[in-house]
Amino acid sequence: MSEDAAQAPPALHVPVLLDRVTELLGPACAVDGAVLVDCTLGLAGHSLALLDAHPGLRLVGLDRDPDARAEATRRIAAAGHADRATVVPAVFDELPEVLDDLGLDEVHAVLADLGVSSLQLDRPDRGFSYAHDAPLDMRMDPSGPRTAADVVNTYSRGELTRVLKVYGEERFAGRIAAAIERERAREPFTTTARLAELVRDAIPAATRRTGGHPAKRSFQALRIEVNDELGVLTRLIPAALDALAVGGRIAVITFHSLEDRIVKQALALGATDTTPPGMPQPLPEHAPVLRLLTRGGEGPADTETEANPRAASARVRAAERIRRARS
Repeated sequence: MSEDAAQAPPALHVPVLLDRVTELLGPACAVDGAVLVDCTLGLAGHSLALLDAHPGLRLVGLDRDPDARAEATRRIAAAGHADRATVVPAVFDELPEVLDDLGLDEVHAVLADLGVSSLQLDRPDRGFSYAHDAPLDMRMDPSGPRTAADVVNTYSRGELTRVLKVYGEERFAGRIAAAIERERAREPFTTTARLAELVRDAIPAATRRTGGHPAKRSFQALRIEVNDELGVLTRLIPAALDALAVGGRIAVITFHSLEDRIVKQALALGATDTTPPGMPQPLPEHAPVLRLLTRGGEGPADTETEANPRAASARVRAAERIRRARS
């Protein structure tokens, strides 16, 4: 998956940080009878590599996008792994329910590759890209209740400002929201091109000359709001960690600072001794439950970003469960 790097060519699907992810999750996936949960299956690039490398591995793949599920299922079957894979239509914060339905008490590896997938970006009709004119949609699940057009046309100026500022880290959020409010009164927004043009015009000319397409941050913000991406991620991490067996590993790939901050804080908390201050020695029941496997958020090598520009903003963090917390 990748961030909204819509200027990148819609080339062959290239999983980001593939070698590093397979290295990080490999020891857990090599365990006899291991189960890998790919929470954002997408086109199954990472999962296929791990299935190829570990003949005893079982995959549970979650994705809310029916197009992604269909293509992933086709690719998994073509690789000869259909008998070891279960593809589930689910948002990844539904992980506990999915595992319960499958009768799985614990799993050995969890992968989450966040952001918008290559499949979604490269199909203009989905409305994720500002590079093509299309319906203003942005739903990862096409049956979802709220589109980007709904957000743009119905949110108050204050609500729009919040979304653009918080989720897009857009410093001209107020100007853009005011322009949207003014223009939608004349005619509701229905297409990506009109919105992208408005955002461009609302941003000072001097600022437009650097930092990529002027609409990038606004489109990111709307996509996050439409799909509740940060809320889902906040709910996923504790559930995924709780599902990990001792010795199990989690790896999360993020594409912007908001996602990375959530993952960083959750993993750091699990890797911290919580013995109350003033105790003469650490208490075993307060010892860390995680061991961090990465030093901060690790990015791709220059060679990878040159071959796949969409990987440029990717960061991976990973951890291993070292003990089961006492209830």
